Amino acid sequence: MEEKKIRRNLYRVLRKTGVQKNNIKLNTSFNDDLRFDPVDWSIFAYYLEGVFKISIDDDDLGKLETVKKTIQYLGKSA
Repeated sequence: MEEKKIRRNLYRVLRKTGVQKNNIKLNTSFNDDLRFDPVDWSIFAYYLEGVFKISIDDDDLGKLETVKKTIQYLGKSA
């Protein structure tokens, strides 16, 4: 899957989790900038797996610290 499509779909997922569009940047940190809590991470993982048709284990989910790292991860998984 091309990066542009991955980014567009990831932004859709983040919007579904309640993140405002203007808060989504490549260097946005889920924990520091968006203040994700365990519930946010669960919702994010649910939508991410559904939209991208992948399965993410908890170890990999913990490595997705920023939007950019998530795009890179999804590029490798696609």
